[in-house]
Amino acid sequence: MPTATSVTVLRDLTRHELAATDTADFNVFNQTQLLEAASSITATLTLLLAGIASISLIVGGIGIMNIMLVSVRERTREIGIRKALGARGRDILSQFLIEALTLSLLGGFIGVLIGLVVSAAIGRIAGWGFSFDPATVAAATLFSLMVGIVFGVWPARQAARLDPVAALRYE
Repeated sequence: MPTATSVTVLRDLTRHELAATDTADFNVFNQTQLLEAASSITATLTLLLAGIASISLIVGGIGIMNIMLVSVRERTREIGIRKALGARGRDILSQFLIEALTLSLLGGFIGVLIGLVVSAAIGRIAGWGFSFDPATVAAATLFSLMVGIVFGVWPARQAARLDPVAALRYE
């Protein structure tokens, strides 16, 4: 018994005046094939967006690290004074890590706010509506904090390892 697809193909062969041995100049797709194609495209776009987000996080982290390294260089005398007055290396380390976390958290919050506003605007313009998920905001905040920790450790360790005498002489 012929299937609906084979009947359609035979009808189209006669409509296009093709013999059974000729190459068809058309394609027939069913819903499953279209769904598989849409799923494949969605997976590819998800990977592409994840790659772009990863690059953005790395660039942001490098920016935080550079800001913190400049801060350590500019505040070398302050670090030397604190160490001369009894501050331990871990006190200096925690100070600069907290600064890095503050920078990354502030950048993360600004990014989340801009993302929410842009998403709401696009949803309103396109007529799609807007959906807010607090778990997404929490995940973005967590990633922001991780970037601050990963890229803030090295400048903080540089500050904590400074010799107090050399830091006081630094100009």
